[in-house]
Amino acid sequence: MHFFLLVFACALYGSTFALNNGLMRTPPTGWLAWERFRCDIDCQNDPKNCISENLFIDMADRLSEDGWRELGYVYVNIDDCWSSMERDGNGRLQPDPKRFPGGIHKLARYMHNRGLKLGIYGDMGTHTCGGYPGTTLDKIQIGAQTFADWEVDMLKFDGCYSNFTEQEQGYPLMSKALNATGRPIGYSCSWPAYCGGLPPKVNYTQLGEICNLWRNYDDIQDSWDSVLTIVDWFFDNQDVLQPAAGPGEVERPRYAAHW
Repeated sequence: MHFFLLVFACALYGSTFALNNGLMRTPPTGWLAWERFRCDIDCQNDPKNCISENLFIDMADRLSEDGWRELGYVYVNIDDCWSSMERDGNGRLQPDPKRFPGGIHKLARYMHNRGLKLGIYGDMGTHTCGGYPGTTLDKIQIGAQTFADWEVDMLKFDGCYSNFTEQEQGYPLMSKALNATGRPIGYSCSWPAYCGGLPPKVNYTQLGEICNLWRNYDDIQDSWDSVLTIVDWFFDNQDVLQPAAGPGEVERPRYAAHW
């Protein structure tokens, strides 16, 4: 099993859309499924590695029983391919019933009972990167409320199958919708990764107003070469990224991130 630190830099700013949810004042750490398990849904032939509630229960047990939680590793994050291919009768996303028979809310409670937090994945587009139902502009409000009803603690909002105009509207709208639920949900925006990661194409001032953290660069792969490539990219661009980084503060949080 590979445990990976979620490395986040922090910065300061505040405005009307600022999340102001009291979260992620320091770099959040935990475990994310994507790097190792990708979109493995073959639970019949690969039950220990498929994207299912059993995988995330196992990770929760490892974090809570093996000393990781005490070191600050508290997030267990579901990535793509968790959902059913169809929304429910009310238009809400729903988990695959065979792979998540207990539902996401029950899984969140499992995390919380062990002093952990549950993260989930969504996509600002017609489909997720793995081809599952996305969250178009008209589905953002119901999506945010669904995650809040499930007691989810963090949302990673990807950007596959959408264009810049839709992203420009959707990422701020999701921020506002999450705030409106009344539940503190850490908001991770993948928007800059779809715009090259660097200013002036990426407006880090705006990102700081709407997101707790964000993604700048490509997916990490299961190799040391991939890690080095990511490190090199941040090193080569540190002069333009550094102004958007800094410690959090209570009144006006802004956070940057790379998954």
